[in-house]
Amino acid sequence: MNWPVVVTRDEASDGPLSRELRALGLAVLAWPVLRVSASAEAGALEAALRRLDDFDWVVFASQHAVAEVVRRVRVPPAGLRVAAVGARTAQALTEAGWRVSVVPEEASAQGLLAALAPLLPPGARVLFPAGSRALPTLREGLTRSGAQVLQVEAYTTTAATLDVDACRDWVRRRAIGAVTFTSPSAVTELDQALGASAFDQLLDSANAISLGPTTGRALAARGHPSVLATPATLAGLAHTTFTLLKTRP
Repeated sequence: MNWPVVVTRDEASDGPLSRELRALGLAVLAWPVLRVSASAEAGALEAALRRLDDFDWVVFASQHAVAEVVRRVRVPPAGLRVAAVGARTAQALTEAGWRVSVVPEEASAQGLLAALAPLLPPGARVLFPAGSRALPTLREGLTRSGAQVLQVEAYTTTAATLDVDACRDWVRRRAIGAVTFTSPSAVTELDQALGASAFDQLLDSANAISLGPTTGRALAARGHPSVLATPATLAGLAHTTFTLLKTRP
């Protein structure tokens, strides 16, 4: 199996997804299109965490938000309930000693809203530590459910610098087997970095594998189908990719 796999997430060459893919015998091309860093505007997050007792729920939509919160708060208040958008985020919380009350079957903002809304009394106070590029879906949906939502920036996502000429050379040669996407932002940034023509050519010849339905919808909006990783974990993403490439001629 000689088709290399593009990893677009922000990770080192020996990062968790790359390790999983290599363990399955797949070659990896590291094309990190995003950089995640601690927020330069952390004051709002820290102020919210100092009064964490005031909230009924805290909602996490990513492992990055978890990391920024749990390093500041080792033990959450006893009455605080916690929701996580997916298994990876829930696992990060559990490993930090936080008990998770709600994890939706569908790892998406819509899935979390469907699972959480029936549990929210009118006026429930919800803290949502989010990334700088967080979509409004979760905050707006919780607000429509009657919650009082405080969204604070927990981390910053910025565009990374790719060697675009080298990437386009791979695209021109149609030599890539699959491209993995772990967020809608990764889809947007790769599209912008390569340019629409090269992006379309890439996904016309390579399989797109998405981690979660929201990412899949971002690809569909650009006219490209994708295969949803099963389960919605990095290991699931790697195994789904491997399964697809086994049948590629």
